[in-house]
Amino acid sequence: MTLAQAEISTNALLHDVLHILDDGKAENVVTIDLHQKSTMADFMVIATGRSSRHVVSMAEIVAKHLKQSHGMVTKIEGKTNGDWALLDAGDVVVHLFRPEVRDHYRLEKMWSPPNAIETTSDSPLPRA
Repeated sequence: MTLAQAEISTNALLHDVLHILDDGKAENVVTIDLHQKSTMADFMVIATGRSSRHVVSMAEIVAKHLKQSHGMVTKIEGKTNGDWALLDAGDVVVHLFRPEVRDHYRLEKMWSPPNAIETTSDSPLPRA
């Protein structure tokens, strides 16, 4: 597979994941390009589910679709309690959270450029 073909495959995978999450009524979906930040994946997708059941359901639907459409067997981490589900689809990593858990971990802030990190008015240090 050439680099161009791999890029098309990654973009198709990302498109499919985003489409599935949209159909599943995921909220606040954010895609982070990891090309210049990490070698673990090309993209990270972060989304919120309304409840633990919604988080688990979306994770199962994404995993099922990736198996059917791309032949990928994707293990779901965190499915037991439904606070945070993680799917590693190779070039695309998907994090699904309940709202309170997403707000606590703030992955978007961790992976954002340094100048985009939110600070408190009392301190010049980034909020944890």
